[in-house]
Amino acid sequence: MTNSQSMKLNSIILKIGVFLYGKQGNNIEGNNTDPQARLASLKNIPRLLRMIWQTHPRMAATNIVLRLIASVFPPVMLYIGKLIIDEVVIMVNTHGQHDINQLWTWVSIEFGLAVLLDILNRVINLNDALLGDLFANKSSVQIIEHAAKLDLYQFENPTFYDKLEKARQQTGGRTYMMTQVLAQLQAIISFVMLAIGLAIFSPWLIVVLLLAAIPSFIAESRFNTLKYSLTTAWTPQRRELDYIRFMGASDSTAKELKIFNLSDFLAKRFTKLSDEFYELNRKLSVKSAFWGGLLYLLSTAVYYGAYIYIITNTIRGNITLGDLTFLAGSFDRMRSSFQAIMNRFADISSRALYLQDFFDFFDLQPSILSNQLKLVPKPIQQGITFENVSFQYPNNEKYSLKNVSFHLNAGEKIALVGENGAGKTTLVKLLARLYEPTEGRILLDGVDLKDYDIEDLRNQIGIIFQDFVKFALKVSENIAVGNIQEVNNLPLIQEAARKSLADTVVKKFPEGYEQMLARRFKGGVEMSGGEWQKVALARAYMRDAQLVILDEPTAALDARAEHEVFIRFSELIAGKMAVLISHRFSTVRMADRILFLEYGELKEIGSHEELMHVNGKYADLFKLQAKGYV
Repeated sequence: MTNSQSMKLNSIILKIGVFLYGKQGNNIEGNNTDPQARLASLKNIPRLLRMIWQTHPRMAATNIVLRLIASVFPPVMLYIGKLIIDEVVIMVNTHGQHDINQLWTWVSIEFGLAVLLDILNRVINLNDALLGDLFANKSSVQIIEHAAKLDLYQFENPTFYDKLEKARQQTGGRTYMMTQVLAQLQAIISFVMLAIGLAIFSPWLIVVLLLAAIPSFIAESRFNTLKYSLTTAWTPQRRELDYIRFMGASDSTAKELKIFNLSDFLAKRFTKLSDEFYELNRKLSVKSAFWGGLLYLLSTAVYYGAYIYIITNTIRGNITLGDLTFLAGSFDRMRSSFQAIMNRFADISSRALYLQDFFDFFDLQPSILSNQLKLVPKPIQQGITFENVSFQYPNNEKYSLKNVSFHLNAGEKIALVGENGAGKTTLVKLLARLYEPTEGRILLDGVDLKDYDIEDLRNQIGIIFQDFVKFALKVSENIAVGNIQEVNNLPLIQEAARKSLADTVVKKFPEGYEQMLARRFKGGVEMSGGEWQKVALARAYMRDAQLVILDEPTAALDARAEHEVFIRFSELIAGKMAVLISHRFSTVRMADRILFLEYGELKEIGSHEELMHVNGKYADLFKLQAKGYV
């Protein structure tokens, strides 16, 4: 082949590829829509089948066996239909002199097969539905379990959320994919058996059949790919639409929506985004309908050309009426079956791209791994040491913490003080090993935190963040969140509530600790911010932790109530290490030492009296805040 011929051939292949899968770089036709990506995505099918098998081996095996049996029925029933027609013709030609028993025998067999096939299909559909439900449930559980293993910083990354959203959205799609793959196997077996019967009469009809189905396959393949590209490209916008939909009708946003009259703003924003997506989808759907209809017309014309050929041969006496019935039926079924196989293949290869999104999520791995050999000392002897610790969020040039060094003694209480963005919450997340230091290291009794079993380490820490979650659960369950293994230990839950003063809140509920909180579900009640914080604080008392961290969990309490909570807190954790974060300087005075952070750096450290004596930034802010109470 000459270079010129090679270039022409490549050009033709490129044009076919562009027609099938679209140009690269378009905002709809993303980078994963080329033929290689589609074929590569099929490698996920075995992985999917393994997951299906692991969901319920017996049901999966039953599904396969039943489909194999059902795939034999179409050619067998067509052939019996041919025998029935031939028997009828003989009866007509002999004026009823031929034995009629053979005719009724074939009719009875066909009837029995029809009933049996219907039963088989119903059992297959039932098995598909049940297995699909189990598979959807199991894969959803796997998403929850895998998400729990990933690093905290990954949840703060929009790209990660796109992957998570795609994985969540494909629950129904994965079940459909399972059914399609199994149905494809059944259809291929039926097609092969029909093809054998058709080839005996005229092999070239199979070639005509293939040519008749290819145009529809091309259209189906192209537009399935473009549909996937559109859906993928719009994942961030669809997440935004879901968020706006939630904000526009939620008990948590209702007050602001009414006071600030935000409903019209949200409705317009939703309309703008949804209209843009609708317009893109409309254009794609119109093109799909037009080309699909045109190419289907072409396929149908080719089919009827072959059908006319079979009729002509019957008229000439070359084949019997029974043969005509068998061949016409076989050809019709093969045509629809082949088109279904090709369209299903296009659908499967397109959905395999969605499946790639699902497995991409599971391929994400945490960087914070657990050393399961070393357990945390009980009790901790020396304390915790920060050695030149710096932390930088991924894809962020700015350091959240920079070169921080200090030692937290065993049994000591320290307070972290600083303005918003100073790095206080980041520091406690490093302490709980929710993040790993970018530079430096954190030691516990002289051993790097990385060398301890991560679950045991976190079990030794009781921590309540300022943005604690208000779970739509019972009061007892909301408190037991702090040590969920003790969810049925009511005495422990009641004791934790007493320590946090949440018991005074529970007394107001008619159902006590069984009261459902939040109005998301029937019977749920809403609490004030201060009441929620007392319930959240109880979580810290649910475990016998050696280190307790309170990251501004009392922000909704007034100064007196917060002071009372912290006084009580100090009494209850005597002898334990504690880290307190609060914007109220009057409260942090009870700490043994205070760390003043600014722009991620440790600027001052010492007791309240020592820092006031230094008369630095801590003293300035303390005096400024004190003026507000004069």
